[in-house]
Amino acid sequence: MSEYDYDLVVVGGGSGGVATARRAAEYGAKVALVEGNLLGGTCVVRGCVPKKVMFNTAHIAECLHDASDYGFSVGEVKFDWKVIKAKRDAYVDRLTGIYERLLANSKVKYINGWAKFVDAHSIEVNDEKVTGKYMLIAVGGEPSMPNIPGKEYALNSDDFFKIEDLPKTVAISGAGYIAVELAGILNALGSKVSLLIRHDHFLRTFDPIIYETIMEEMEKSGVNIVKKSSVTAIEKQDNGNFVLKTNNPEHAALEDIEKVIFAIGRTPLTKNLGLENAGVKMNARGQIPTDKFEATNVENIFAVGDVNGKIELTPVAIAAGRRLAARLFLDQKDLHLNYDMVPSVIFSHPPSGSCGMTQAAAEKEFGVDDIKVYTSSFTNMYHAVTERKTRTAMKLVCVKSQNERVVGLHLVGIGSDEILQGFGVAMKMGATKADFDNCVAIHPTASEELVTMR
Repeated sequence: MSEYDYDLVVVGGGSGGVATARRAAEYGAKVALVEGNLLGGTCVVRGCVPKKVMFNTAHIAECLHDASDYGFSVGEVKFDWKVIKAKRDAYVDRLTGIYERLLANSKVKYINGWAKFVDAHSIEVNDEKVTGKYMLIAVGGEPSMPNIPGKEYALNSDDFFKIEDLPKTVAISGAGYIAVELAGILNALGSKVSLLIRHDHFLRTFDPIIYETIMEEMEKSGVNIVKKSSVTAIEKQDNGNFVLKTNNPEHAALEDIEKVIFAIGRTPLTKNLGLENAGVKMNARGQIPTDKFEATNVENIFAVGDVNGKIELTPVAIAAGRRLAARLFLDQKDLHLNYDMVPSVIFSHPPSGSCGMTQAAAEKEFGVDDIKVYTSSFTNMYHAVTERKTRTAMKLVCVKSQNERVVGLHLVGIGSDEILQGFGVAMKMGATKADFDNCVAIHPTASEELVTMR
């Protein structure tokens, strides 16, 4: 009889935790998963999935705007936020139910409650002790909020999905992809949007071709981008709306704002886990550092997903967790996730995607003289007959001394979110510019530009 209740105890029921638990059970392990909130975590409940529904909603609004240019007379277009909110929330509810059934079908013991570590092999949940040979921390994170006067009037990025009606005026503070996505959605649906960023541009970790193009398109579509500005206070007006005070004398105040949303980063949910009882070390941000095998400083405790701060993307957490399960329970001792060439997409308007290094990162690693860059900018054929235009821009970053191996691919424009995945496979396999060129183009598409650049 084992000295532990389970072979693996997973703390956190988001995508990474659920994927690891199910895969470990498939390999014959006895597994328990503990989650105090809804199953599915940030991505399913208050992140990627409902966000994509709203991105699609905004895309339909854009198509309706263009419909007359294609010969359609659609008459007066009315949008009812309550309809899509109800349908979106029902979809999310179905998904959380599916997650619970998947765990049951995989014979994973699901414990609904909040876990706290007692020691390296034990947690306490619902006043009961649960022990495991291995422990996995996959608790994810929560939105960060500023400590400013009037912060109680503001929403965070999770709260966006609780909004009951389309606001007439919105101020969003943040320069990451979440802020950019929310700004694009609300603007396309008819809100008057101000986006406050601390520097001259947003998405600063991305290649310039991405942030420059998106900023140009967002400003062209009507988003008020307030640069070099942080919110210092929020005051309530007599009409129930708000005044935002900023640290920028040129934009000292934004008045009559109906909703204020902060999307200024996320904080790992490690504060109340009792990690000190297990001896698990955290960094200053509350993240749990792990090695390439997702191992913490405690031999039997692992961490995947946003909580370890490597790449905060749902598919990364899933991939890392599944490899961990195989390593622990299939004896694949060297198996781990390679974090190079991970494709990612921003559901901006227009959408954008990136895989591999920015031009600056490649020049730093390989030297400026060893990098060759190919770029292209054009108007998608969708806009051939429309008055409204959006730009498509693409960039390939290649290493000359490695037969022009493509180490960076960046694109903005209609369809970017669907184009990128296949090229990510090619880059993961070490594709060169010649390999791209040797692929016959599909015409007429935007993607053909990536295999015809000169």
